[in-house]
Amino acid sequence: MALDVRDTRLTDLVDPEATVEQIATGCQFTEGPLWHATEQFLLFSDIPANKMRKWDANAGMTVFREPSGKSNGLTYDKGGHLIACEHANRRVSRTTADGQVITIASHYEEKRLNSPNDVVVKSDGSIYFTDPPYGLSAAYGVESEKELDFQGVYRLSPNGDTLTLLVDDFDRPNGICFSPDESILYINDTERMHVRAFDVQPDGTIANDRIFGEEEGDTGKPDGMKADTQGNVYLTGPEGIWVFAPDGTHLGIILVPERAANLAWGGDDWKTLFITASTSVYRVACKTVGVAVP
Repeated sequence: MALDVRDTRLTDLVDPEATVEQIATGCQFTEGPLWHATEQFLLFSDIPANKMRKWDANAGMTVFREPSGKSNGLTYDKGGHLIACEHANRRVSRTTADGQVITIASHYEEKRLNSPNDVVVKSDGSIYFTDPPYGLSAAYGVESEKELDFQGVYRLSPNGDTLTLLVDDFDRPNGICFSPDESILYINDTERMHVRAFDVQPDGTIANDRIFGEEEGDTGKPDGMKADTQGNVYLTGPEGIWVFAPDGTHLGIILVPERAANLAWGGDDWKTLFITASTSVYRVACKTVGVAVP
């Protein structure tokens, strides 16, 4: 059985007999999965290997970019350009139409960012990202000194001119996603084992901070996070992918054989959940539809 059911609503989202299928393995530490809807392939980061990898049903796993700047979280902007959080370069980058990789965020108040980790793009083109210090070590980035005395969450304006610090009181801000209507921004804190929810304001800032959900256990922590079109929130945690209803009720866990780090919706109908977990990538067919990435 692929599920640990805590609330029967979970079985409306995922079939209890669904298979969590390994589709790629042999990596060092997989992260940042991202589905390309037009060409039907999955990109993901292999952080210690300093590679961005690609998987599709025909070719299997190949190398997409090397070096990758020890990339972590990946997404596309409104123009379909690849956005990457790069640990080694302590930046958020954009790949332009002609293949150039350019920096779009690297400093806040003239100090280097810690190591941008995960990222989401709002429909107005603004880019939100988390900045814990995990990449300030040789294993997951480059051994280097921390310049900021906090771990922030930021918003980059649609025109790229203004980087705004949204919140600075997280221990390790990590996974980040919007509710389907973009009225709520969810951000999890890996070390505190919880998810916080904020109301998104008209100017793109956030307010009304509250605890949305909490995890417990020893074999995983909050990391990557996504929502489905019904407003349910999926995030990594002990034993696999924890699923929370829009009201914060813990519905249960999609069990994963390896320690999960991130997840992404994809497939023809956006009903497939791709999961990066330690040395491998898995997928599971769901009944619900994920929030699509343009």
